[in-house]
Amino acid sequence: MTHQLPPLPYEKSALEPYITANTLSFHYEKHHQAYVTNLNKLLESHPLENAALEEVIMSSAGKSNMVGIFNNAAQVWNHTFYWNCMKPNGGGEPSANLKAKIEKAFGSLDKFLAEFKEAAVTQFGSGWAWLVKDGKGDLKLLKTGNADLPMAHGMTALLTCDVWEHAYYLDFQNRRPDYVDTFLKHLVNWDFVESQM
Repeated sequence: MTHQLPPLPYEKSALEPYITANTLSFHYEKHHQAYVTNLNKLLESHPLENAALEEVIMSSAGKSNMVGIFNNAAQVWNHTFYWNCMKPNGGGEPSANLKAKIEKAFGSLDKFLAEFKEAAVTQFGSGWAWLVKDGKGDLKLLKTGNADLPMAHGMTALLTCDVWEHAYYLDFQNRRPDYVDTFLKHLVNWDFVESQM
């Protein structure tokens, strides 16, 4: 199968003023598209050429001879997931059900938000901060570098914040903490997070 750039779940200007249409255009049309294009080139005449994206990711994870395939496939998946983690008029509080699960795992919603922000801000270099569900069903925080993602570690992704500089630099320059604050307060799509449980 030829992998496609999935449509955004909203207009490119829908997240303004928090993430501008300019940033979203570059991030989606240039970066995300490049991962899709590169992946399709790498999979030409490859045994995984007709595999689903998740199968490509899991079959290439940790294999030194398939690093390029893994990086591009994982980044296609990561970005698609990230777009869905945001919505216009997002942020605020999750449903009572999800909030209770977060409070059980982290002590309080505020404590979770602070720990998630800390994970995102302290991820060295490029990468991602995640809320995940582990194999036992427990909620945890995870940081991954570059293209790495929870499924490669047997975990289920629930929420992610992209902390590659191209995700925020046009709007926030080097102020990653401000970007992560804005993401948590104004953009998180808690309904999507809950749907991944």
